[in-house]
Amino acid sequence: MNIITGKHIPRRTFLRGMGAAVALPFLDAMVPAGRLRPGRANADRPRLVAIEQVHGAAGSTRFGSEEFLWAPEGLGRDFDLIPGSALKPLEPFREYLTIVSNADARMAEAYRPAEIGGDHFRSSAVYLTQSHPRQTEGSDVYVGTSLDQMYAQRYGQDSPIPSMQLCIENIDQSGGCAYGYTCAYTDSISWASPTQPLPVIRDPRVVFQMLFGEGATPEERIARSRADGSVLDWITGSIAHLKLDLAGPDQQRLEQYFQSVREVERRIQQVEARNLSGEARELPEAPAGVPDSFAEHVKLMFDLQLLAFESDLTRTFSFKMGRDVSGRTYPESGSDRPFHPASHHGDNPERILDFNLINTYHVSMLPYFLERLATSIEGESSLLDKTMVLYGSAMGDPNTHNHRRVPFLVMGGANGRVEGNQHIKAPDGTPLANAMLNVLHALGLEDVQSFGDSTGELVLSRGSFATQ
Repeated sequence: MNIITGKHIPRRTFLRGMGAAVALPFLDAMVPAGRLRPGRANADRPRLVAIEQVHGAAGSTRFGSEEFLWAPEGLGRDFDLIPGSALKPLEPFREYLTIVSNADARMAEAYRPAEIGGDHFRSSAVYLTQSHPRQTEGSDVYVGTSLDQMYAQRYGQDSPIPSMQLCIENIDQSGGCAYGYTCAYTDSISWASPTQPLPVIRDPRVVFQMLFGEGATPEERIARSRADGSVLDWITGSIAHLKLDLAGPDQQRLEQYFQSVREVERRIQQVEARNLSGEARELPEAPAGVPDSFAEHVKLMFDLQLLAFESDLTRTFSFKMGRDVSGRTYPESGSDRPFHPASHHGDNPERILDFNLINTYHVSMLPYFLERLATSIEGESSLLDKTMVLYGSAMGDPNTHNHRRVPFLVMGGANGRVEGNQHIKAPDGTPLANAMLNVLHALGLEDVQSFGDSTGELVLSRGSFATQ
């Protein structure tokens, strides 16, 4: 075996052909003799996925809080996710779930009279920065460096792709949106600096090419996209040669990984074929690689993130699952109302419950990803044990554009640095930035003393990194 003989292959191994560059998953053969893990300095850093779903939650309303539509009644480990809770779909993963309630994202509030009404067009920029955006329709944007980029800048630079930014809905990062705010604030949750929003990718085909097409010429990309086969067809010889040097378990792991790559590519090809068939589309403005189905699109994006983690191409993702003032409908949720109108429920209990159906549907996308992470084994543990997934919004009650008591979840094991199976209710007036400061410490940025409008640290995690 490779481990016994001391022969090993580098963690950063690519199989190349016709412009394709397919990175490998973690294999036993990548562990040098006498070592327990790969020797890269950041190999044990958690993966990070920061997900935003806009428009807050029905559970952030007075009625919703009384009915426990988001935050449960019990605290600590003594909490139940009742049938009406939007978090009920996460019950199978409660050991990996930390619910943070009663925290505020006040940096999204209006600071001046001219900013009143612009809550929808500030919120996304605030979510991962917890900083107040400068009101402008020009290029002089200013908000703050986002949590995901602080992590990527510190620990992602030895990855082929330091970070990736994905989205589900259409974006337009040019010009003004409304109330004097440029669309850059609405379209991006990742900021490399206070003045640099990062572009997001909506098309799964583009993500796939970034992961498996580095170095390809335009001609090679065109040839591959027109082919009926798989990107793996270009590296068949390299695969066969590699397998000769691998033990049985590694061969099986490699085959499972290649099957996953092929399956994701096949699904993208099916979407493109369907969307280019001439049939009417629900999303006529969307690229051919974008599914009309919300669930199909989200699952494809989650599977691409999983492949990126398995191949260690990047350790950091941000993922916008919605866009403010969206009129999209989600019939699978049980509600036929467009998203933005549904969020303006008029404080009517029946309409709040209808909006909660949409919240529940959005949350129901998460177990698919958590299960995929849980069944992907790397070394002696799963990727779910090695990943931190954030999910939340900088808005609370969307009916009043309120930014108090915003929804926020932390999921995954993060290499043992997240407690899980707990509901933490913050004291009144606590900034969400206090929880995010602890998240940064759990991710390894122990020297960061403050974040956004933090006033201290809301401790969610265990370990010496936590500043009590």
